[in-house]
Amino acid sequence: MIVNTCGFIDAAKQESLDAIGEALAENGKVIVTGCLGAKNDFIREKHPAVLAITGPHDTPGVMRAVHAHLPRPHDPLVDLIPGAGVKLTPRHYAYLKISEGCNHRCSFCIIPSMRGDLVSRPIGEVMQEAENLVRAGVKELLVISQDTSAYGIDVKHRTGFVGGKPAKTRMTELCRSLGELGAWVRLHYVYPYPHVDEVIPLMAEGKILPYLDVPFQHASPRILKLMKRPANAEKVLERIRGWRAACREITIRSTFIVGFPGETETEFSELLSFLQEAQLDRVGCFAYSPVEGAAANDLAGALPDQVRAERRAEFMKTQEKISAGKLKRKIGKTIRVLVDAPGVGRSAADAPEIDGVVRFRGGKAGEFAEVTIDRADAHDLHGRRL
Repeated sequence: MIVNTCGFIDAAKQESLDAIGEALAENGKVIVTGCLGAKNDFIREKHPAVLAITGPHDTPGVMRAVHAHLPRPHDPLVDLIPGAGVKLTPRHYAYLKISEGCNHRCSFCIIPSMRGDLVSRPIGEVMQEAENLVRAGVKELLVISQDTSAYGIDVKHRTGFVGGKPAKTRMTELCRSLGELGAWVRLHYVYPYPHVDEVIPLMAEGKILPYLDVPFQHASPRILKLMKRPANAEKVLERIRGWRAACREITIRSTFIVGFPGETETEFSELLSFLQEAQLDRVGCFAYSPVEGAAANDLAGALPDQVRAERRAEFMKTQEKISAGKLKRKIGKTIRVLVDAPGVGRSAADAPEIDGVVRFRGGKAGEFAEVTIDRADAHDLHGRRL
C-alpha cells in the first residue's frame, strides 16, 4: 500500500501517522510518500516497519520502491493505462495541478522548505492533460497549485504552444484555453495579484466558473505584516467590489487564521468587521497551530488553545449568518448542478469537499441537472430536480 501524507500542521501529521499505522495493520507492506516523507527519521521512529519513504512530488522514487519490493511482471491489462492517467477522484471531476512550490515566505507556512520555489508546468503540457481528462469524461477541472495566480512567473511567462498556436505561460491565457474545453473550470488558491482582474470577464462570459478561491488570511494590517502577507484590507474590499461589479454571479471563497501570535481582541474584532463588510460566500477558518520550522513560532504573544478555539467558533458563527442569508436569496431560483451521487450535487458556487451541496431526489453521478431551490440552511441548498 502507498500512503500519501501531509506534514503541514500537527493535526495533519498525526492523521498521516494514523493512516500509516492503519495501512501497516491491514497490509503490512507500506510505502510512504508526500510532504511528511521529507522527515524520514520522524516516520521511522513511529513506524519502523514501513518499506520505504519518499518525499513530495517523487513519483519515480515511489515506483522504484514499489518495483524493489514487488517486481513488475508484464501484464497488458495493467500496462494499458488510460490517456487520462489514473486519478483518485470520481470520474466526473479532477484536480489539475499547474505548478509546484511557492515563492512567498508566509511566516506561518513551511511549504517552500518542503516543496521549494515555484516551478510552473509548460502550458502545452497542462492543456494536454486537461484535454485528456475531458475526453475521458471529466466534467469539472479544479485548477490547483500553491499559488495559482503566480503561474508562469518563474519562466517569465515564456511562450508555449496550445493546439499548435502560441500561448503565454500565464494564468489568464491558461484560463482562456481551459475555457474552450466545454468543462467547468474552477480556480483555487489564487493570490490577489492585480492581473487576477483579467480572469473575471472570462467568468462573466461563462468561459470559466464564476468562482474565486482567494486566501486572505486576516484583515488587521499588523497581523498581516507579521504573517508576511499583503496588508491592506481596504484595497481588498475595493477589489471584491470590483469583481462583483464585473461579474454579478461570482462566488468568492476564502480562508482565514485566527489566534495568530499576538492577535489582540481589537484585531480579532477588526477581522469580524471585515467579514461583515466583505460578505464572502464561502469561508474556512483555522485556529492558529504552530508548525515545526515556521518563522511564526518565534513571535511573541502565543495565545492559549482555549482562546484560539473560542475565536474560531465566534468567527464561524458570524460567517454562518452571512452564508445563511446569501443562500436564502437563492430560494425560488433554478440552478445548474453537477451530480456527485444520487440526491447530492454541487452548483457553480460549490467546490467538492470544502463547500456546501445541493440536495434533491434522484440523479446520476456525473450528469448535469436543473434544480429549483425550495429551501436553504446555513451551508446547503435543497430543491426539486426538473
